[in-house]
Order: sequence, then structure tokens, then C-alpha cells
Amino acid sequence: MNIVIAGDGEVGLHLAQELALENHNITIVDPHEDLINLVESHIDLMAIKGDSTSVNVLKSANTKKADLLISVLHDERINIITAGLGKQLGAKRTIARVNNLEYLEPANQAFFNQMGVDSVVCPEAIVADEITNLLNQTAATEIFDFSDGKLFLFLIKLSETAPVANKTLNQVAEDFTHLDFRAVAIHREGKTLIPKGDDMLIPNDLCYVITKPGGIEDLIKLGGKTRVAIRDVLIIGGGRVGRTTAKKLEKNLNIKLIEQNKDKSLQLANYLENTLIIHGDGRDIQLWQEEDIKGMDAFIAVTNSSETNVLSCLQAKKFGVNRTIALVEDIEYIDISQNIGIDSIINKKLSTASYIVRFTMNAEVTSIKCLSGINAEVLEFVARAHSPITRKAIRHLSIPKGAIIGGIVRGKESYIAIGDFQIQENDKVVVFTLPEAIHKVDRLFN
Repeated sequence: MNIVIAGDGEVGLHLAQELALENHNITIVDPHEDLINLVESHIDLMAIKGDSTSVNVLKSANTKKADLLISVLHDERINIITAGLGKQLGAKRTIARVNNLEYLEPANQAFFNQMGVDSVVCPEAIVADEITNLLNQTAATEIFDFSDGKLFLFLIKLSETAPVANKTLNQVAEDFTHLDFRAVAIHREGKTLIPKGDDMLIPNDLCYVITKPGGIEDLIKLGGKTRVAIRDVLIIGGGRVGRTTAKKLEKNLNIKLIEQNKDKSLQLANYLENTLIIHGDGRDIQLWQEEDIKGMDAFIAVTNSSETNVLSCLQAKKFGVNRTIALVEDIEYIDISQNIGIDSIINKKLSTASYIVRFTMNAEVTSIKCLSGINAEVLEFVARAHSPITRKAIRHLSIPKGAIIGGIVRGKESYIAIGDFQIQENDKVVVFTLPEAIHKVDRLFN
């Protein structure tokens, strides 16, 4: 696929890196010469320095032959203009990053379509949804649902007291015959493996598991975790993520938000109806104590500094806060952060990639999740008529190395994948895959 990416920083660069690994033809347009030099020295793609709203620049990027144009600059106006121009120049599909939540409303989609923008994506809204899900399922380190909650992907860090610790997956299946779930990956000491029956689970493993709604409670107990009731939440950072998160949570929870910038604090006070806005330094421990940090059920750090977010969450843990969530934009920090006591890590670049990557697949993909901390993805494919995936039972399929089928949704019912299961046309199939296997998996569904 020929893809043009217009960016002005890390989001565009991350997308270029991810998509280049999947053997697409990538052209990146960026106004910053230093980033262009960095891209050209590390990634096999074409890089053009320039303004993406320039017709000549878009022509030089060969936009007329683009299967997909993605504009993810920080200025949403530039993104909308870039996508519109790209469509007029011949791009088959265009995606624009936006910041205004109003633009995401379905009623406004027709306006964007008329302007040449096929889809809009708001990383801040996606991240806010992830935070909301994590507060609803407090035992999970990461959670994602498929087909409106018919299947769930859980990431749980095994505790020392977990009933499944130091047992193989075969032993777990024998000891807990009533369970209905499938382990699709184990992340241990910086490495990810797709487990087999004789692989052992050990404390501190990060386990990715596909389960049906009815299996959630059992899964939590087996991981040695307990649910925590969330009512009082402290957020530090009133930027786009903090503001959007507070808006989503304030109707049901007691929210306090600390913002250092006075003008922004006043704007937040006008925007948020049921959130207490506190003007102050979010790193000020004395301020935390004045705002009853020990009485908080959850602490969310979403400032512009990954270091501040990580250290703040660790400090909140010392005060006894049960649930901590940190926005970590430096991807190299994610693995470290997951292993030093922070409950959940979120990343806007990975969240944005989760939305966009589905448009690069030949098969029909209804959901995709780029996982934090590991270079892997979980996708929900639709099985097409006569595709290879429908021809044999799962145990007889040639599933690529580095991939595993976790579950299937058929109509209103969901199923955990077992060897004898026969996938049918229009089934939705949840697949965990490492990057090197994704296109081989894609071909199974065509």
C-alpha cells in the first residue's frame, strides 16, 4: 500500500516506523529538517521537508497514487486542509487528527466527507476511553473489549500469591476445568512469547488473556488480584488528555484536577461542570496532602512530562493510592514503568496507531489494539466467504508463527478458540500477532 503521512513530531514518526515494518511504501512530509534527517537515517522510506498544505509538496509526495493519506500534525486545521487537498489530488482514503471532541460526533461526519476527510481520529479521546475502561476494571493492567463487550482482552500482572503461579497452562486447565479463557501472550523480562501448554506462569509475568464477560471474575482471582471500588480520583495535568478524561468521569466520580497554568485552570473551571479545579503545581506533595491524597482511590498523571507522570504515580503509591495510571509518551520508558509498581501505562502514539493501522489491512478489521510495552497487536477480523480461515478447524489451519487465535464472535454469541472450532463466514475472530506475522494473518482472512 502507498501511504503518505503528514506530521510534525513523534506521532507521525511512530506511524511511519510501524507501517514501514509492515512493508508499505511510506512517504512522510514534515516541516522540521532535523526530524527528516532522523527519519532518512533510520527508516527505509521517502522523507520530504515541507508544508503539507502546499499543493506542490503533496504532488512531490506522489499523493495522486496514495492509497491512504494520514495527517497527524498538532494543528487540526492543517490536518483537515491536508486531508481535503490530498483527496482532491487523488488519495483514495484520508484520515485527519483532530482535537475538538465536537468533530467526532456522527452527525458531523458528513461535513468532513464533503471536505474530503474520510475519517477523523482524536488521540486524547481514545486515551480518555482507555482510562475510563481501566477504572471500571480495576484489577486489569490493560483492557480492551471486542464486539461491544462480547470478548475481552485482559492484561494482568501475576502476583506472588496468584493461584496459577508456578503452574503450566496445562496444569491450570486441569485444575480449573470450569474456566473459559485463552492465554495469548506472556511478557517476561522484556521478551514476549506466545505460550504453549507446557509453558509455566511465574510471578510478575504480564499475561495477556482473552475471556468472555462471564470469565472476568475468575480471571481476576487466578491472577491474585482484587477489584477496588473507585469513587475519588485525583488528576494532575489539565491538558487535552486530563480535560477529556475529567469530562468523561465527572458525572459518576468525584474528580479533583490540579493544573499549574492559571489561565488554563480558569478555562477548565468553565468547561468542567462537576470537577474541582485546583490551581497549583501537580508535583507539590504538600498540595496533595491538603487535597487528601491518602483518601484517593485512583491517581491519574497526564502532564506533558513522562518523567513527572511516572514519578508522581510512584509517590501516590507510597501514600496508599490503590490505582495509578500514567501517560508515558516516551515508548522506551513503558517497559520500565510497568515493572516498578505503576498499575497502568497509556500512550497516545500507540492509541493513534491502533485506530489507523486497520485502514492498511486488506482483510476487514473491525477493531485493533496496539499493546503498550510490547511490540504486538490484537485485531478483530471478519472472516470472508471462502477465505482460508474458514476452510478447516483451527487445529488444522496454518497459523503463522508469532500469531494465535484467541476467540470468536458469532452473532450474539462468543467463543474461546479451541482446536476443533470451525470458523465460519462473517465470524469475528480475535487474533494476537507479533509484527512479523501480521500480513500472513491478513492473508488468512482474504
